[in-house]
Amino acid sequence: MSDSILRTKPVEDVLAQAGDPGTEGDSSASGLKRRLGAGDLMGFGIGIVIGTGIFTLTGIEAKNHAGPGVVISFAIAGLVSLLAALCYAEMAAAVPTAGSAYTYAYATIGEVFAWIIGWDLILEFALGAAVVARGWSGYMQQLFNLPTSLFGEKAPVNVGAVAIVLVLGLVAILGIRESARVTNALVAVKVAICVFVIVAGAFFVKGANLTPFIPPARPVADNVSGIKQPLGQALFGIAPTAFGFAGVLTAAAVVFFAYTGFEAVANLGEETKRPARDLPFGLLGTLGICTVLYIGVSLVITGMVPYSKLNEGAPIASAFEAVGAGWAATLISIAAVAGLTSVILVDIVAMGRIGFSMGRDRLLPPAVAKVHPKWGTPYRITMGTIVMVALLAALIPLKDLADLVSIGTLFAFVVVSIAVPILRRTRPDMKRPFRVPFNPLIPVLSALACLYLMTNLSLETWLRFLIWMVVGLAIYLVYGRRNARLAQRV
Repeated sequence: MSDSILRTKPVEDVLAQAGDPGTEGDSSASGLKRRLGAGDLMGFGIGIVIGTGIFTLTGIEAKNHAGPGVVISFAIAGLVSLLAALCYAEMAAAVPTAGSAYTYAYATIGEVFAWIIGWDLILEFALGAAVVARGWSGYMQQLFNLPTSLFGEKAPVNVGAVAIVLVLGLVAILGIRESARVTNALVAVKVAICVFVIVAGAFFVKGANLTPFIPPARPVADNVSGIKQPLGQALFGIAPTAFGFAGVLTAAAVVFFAYTGFEAVANLGEETKRPARDLPFGLLGTLGICTVLYIGVSLVITGMVPYSKLNEGAPIASAFEAVGAGWAATLISIAAVAGLTSVILVDIVAMGRIGFSMGRDRLLPPAVAKVHPKWGTPYRITMGTIVMVALLAALIPLKDLADLVSIGTLFAFVVVSIAVPILRRTRPDMKRPFRVPFNPLIPVLSALACLYLMTNLSLETWLRFLIWMVVGLAIYLVYGRRNARLAQRV
């Protein structure tokens, strides 16, 4: 029925809106211009994935939970991300759209779930951009000794965070090709520094620092309770432990944050010249490169310095200082700034595409989906998201909200994983340039792994996430359900 909250959007409609891939510079039916190749997609993917995670989480989790076994934690988190990426690759190649998980849900499990996932993705990318903008401001303050009244967490209004959001927002509005060029340049810098860390650091690795590779398990000294405790602990009474294989798994749930964001590549389906080939290549290539870099960096760092002596705030830079190579700290700080800059830019680009898709489907006012005739970008929704991110970054310390980025990402992964076998059953005739192997085993494993990692997040995070979802559901019931494009059909 046209008024059902479970109505689905025909795949044919999705493909018609996106248009057939044309030659470079051609516009699809949506008005977005197909200008991106596989290399550009990998640039966007690596640009958003390699950020604060590798520069901070390595030290924190090695010191507190996993020891040198944090290498295994990164491998496990990378494997879970790979399972989800395979599901994204099938959906993105078959249904290349600007909405990614939002549109996949719309075509498979119903409109209300599509709205929820779209609302969730807006939360994920907005908070991610705001958190990283504040981190960027802090790095710049330390690197150039800028005034703390304007930069960093001590500033009453974080002017530095606002400035970088506005500059990168302008780049995002001016064009996808311009965004790709800036992102690719920043990615080249930080990948080069990661390779430098691995190669140069290898000369300072001592086998004694890597033994035992997984330290013996022991109870956590400061056990948390109440809404601060992980959901799994609250439900099953499982006492958290440090180190041992349980500690490695706990660290895997945390370092998963380092992989979040690669799904932003799927949002660029309508701007990709050859989506059937390039989207799977961009998604899987991003994860492959990032996983290798993460494992290499974490292995070298824990081999350079005993894990118990790692600096939690700047583990990589401090490791080089500890072995008498302090000159490398400046290079690493530059890489961190480049890494954070690219994350903010890709977050803003991704938010604009999700809002564009929801406006095109009239779940949001259709005016927000207008594409600029010259720049070929959804400039109105992008401007709106820039203002939102700038306000968040300027005024709100988002340390406690950072986990919302992870829970939002994991929720999206669960939905996409479920969508693959559903669409295989409901539309077996649909052309699939890329197919997830061993369906439905891989999608089911992906969904279960993501749900497990979600149980390692705190009750506090779950409550904040549910509040955001309830607000979004209310907006849908009041506006979206009645005004949706599908509701206008007889």
